[in-house]
Amino acid sequence: MAKRYEQIADTLRAEIDAGQLSRGERLPSEAALAERFRVSLPTIRQALGVIQAEGLVEKRHGRGNFVRQPRTTIYRTNDRHQWEKDRVRMPQVEREKTGATEHDTGLGVNDLVFQAEYNEAVADENLAQALRVPVGTALLERHYQTRYSKEDAPFSLVRSYLVHETVASNPDLLDASKEPWPGGTQSQLHTVGIELDHITERVTARPPTVEETEALGLTAGVSVLIVRKTSVDTQGRVVELSDITLPGDRTEMLFTTPLSRW
Repeated sequence: MAKRYEQIADTLRAEIDAGQLSRGERLPSEAALAERFRVSLPTIRQALGVIQAEGLVEKRHGRGNFVRQPRTTIYRTNDRHQWEKDRVRMPQVEREKTGATEHDTGLGVNDLVFQAEYNEAVADENLAQALRVPVGTALLERHYQTRYSKEDAPFSLVRSYLVHETVASNPDLLDASKEPWPGGTQSQLHTVGIELDHITERVTARPPTVEETEALGLTAGVSVLIVRKTSVDTQGRVVELSDITLPGDRTEMLFTTPLSRW
């Protein structure tokens, strides 16, 4: 049987879904809610904590609790990688029309604000093992953030690693000012003769760090999804490694696996 605070959370959630509590609207005070539901303040705070963790409500210090404005949802499927590969050999004018973020959100190129930062790095034990290179190997570390121009938080935080020697033959791949690259990483790798054979993605979840909470605009109790993406070329080399931090309150992941017929 549901506990009282869970029942209250269910009621408030239903009222938000039905539009009885509008997006951006201030909820009644905690005292008023306690009176309405005939429960104590701690019980009301537990109920509010539930829907805050779901991203439905946000607490603004000194102002109260507000129904949260919905943010654009990220629909991340495993067909996005083949979609990106199919576009590698398209003309640049075609690749410039849309990218992976547009694929995942349904937004257009002109709707997005993109940031890229490149740094030199060396492989520590963790990165060396993941990239299958010796410790100390020179790497190109790339940080990406993309957000909807009408929102203040990015869709994800991306940290990508390339082996410096692998891409150095094309100086443009070492230059952050060339971003966003039409067609994304697979198109970048194609310029140095690399074709991807497969991509693996390992998904885990955890509480966000303070920095992640601030950067992604998370409310209390919302977890993040961490995707470790490993790109392997047709020669069996790991040619790119990405750690992607996604907000748990606006990310939906769908994996479709084709099965062999008997």
